[in-house]
Amino acid sequence: MQTRILVTGAAGFIGAFLCRRLLEEGSCEVTGLDNVNSYYDPGIKEDRLRMLREADPEGRFTFVRGDLCDAALIERLFAEKGFDVVVNLAAQAGVRYSIENPKAYVDSNLVGFFNVLEACRHHPVKHLVYASSSSVYGGNKKVPFSESDRVDSPVSLYAATKKSNELMAAAYSKLYSIPATGLRFFTVYGPMGRPDMAYFKFANTLRAGGTIKIYNMGDCQRDFTYVGNIVEGVVRVMANPPEVREGADGLPLAAHRVYNIGNSRPVQLLEFVDTLQRVLVEEGVLPKGYDFEAHRELVPMQPGDVPVTYADTSALERDFGYKPSTSLEDGLREFARWYKDYYRC
Repeated sequence: MQTRILVTGAAGFIGAFLCRRLLEEGSCEVTGLDNVNSYYDPGIKEDRLRMLREADPEGRFTFVRGDLCDAALIERLFAEKGFDVVVNLAAQAGVRYSIENPKAYVDSNLVGFFNVLEACRHHPVKHLVYASSSSVYGGNKKVPFSESDRVDSPVSLYAATKKSNELMAAAYSKLYSIPATGLRFFTVYGPMGRPDMAYFKFANTLRAGGTIKIYNMGDCQRDFTYVGNIVEGVVRVMANPPEVREGADGLPLAAHRVYNIGNSRPVQLLEFVDTLQRVLVEEGVLPKGYDFEAHRELVPMQPGDVPVTYADTSALERDFGYKPSTSLEDGLREFARWYKDYYRC
């Protein structure tokens, strides 16, 4: 019998590429759930879904347009499908947007995740994998960030909801023996990505002749991680759930763990911008001789942002052999090529 997998956020950036990878491997039935909201251009989400239909000649992918907050829908899906593995990637993303629209984060990231946990409780699964975020590290000064670091000082509501997800999953794992793994993603980028991410916004702004804003006067570092490398890590984790064991008191221990998943090679923001600008010219998105200095401005840090994100991924490498292989230039070049084709530059 084929493994039955639910991927929430299937029209999202990571979710769509994960679904495609699972369909290409040909050993599972995949159900994708997404509400295809308008936080960013729904057209890109629809194009990701088209990509999945094209990758599914055997009809092993089922897409459900719905919301995690719809508890009755989630219960019905679990009851009908009997999922073996659940990968919860649906969430309201974005640090700055959480300052403007906090309720969206409570609805999606807390209520929605609670509905998934309740469904896993009543319809036991072999493994629940869920998206956490590097944002949980908040203003931690020690780098690289390690899973053993304290993460109780979030600097945004988004970060607080992701830390809450980890606590909720740990509690449900302990109470109901649900094998669960949280993944703290670090700045994912690549083709067909999120238009609200810096690299995508920079490309749009430069192409329109506008001025890009480089925060913290350029003194930021990010652990940019190519989407294909992220998907590879997620697939490896999915296949290896934590073991449910009993404690000395005869009660089950929490079969719950958390891993960083990133590139483990932070890049200075100015270096990142220079590389992006160069590949945009080389791939024909921007004209040769484009005056970049006239189209960029150094500005102060924004509320909710942190100056450095840097993953210690040694635990993921030790347990799963995970080691990202895509260089920043190669990854940005793939984005530039997709962008040129998508927007017919």
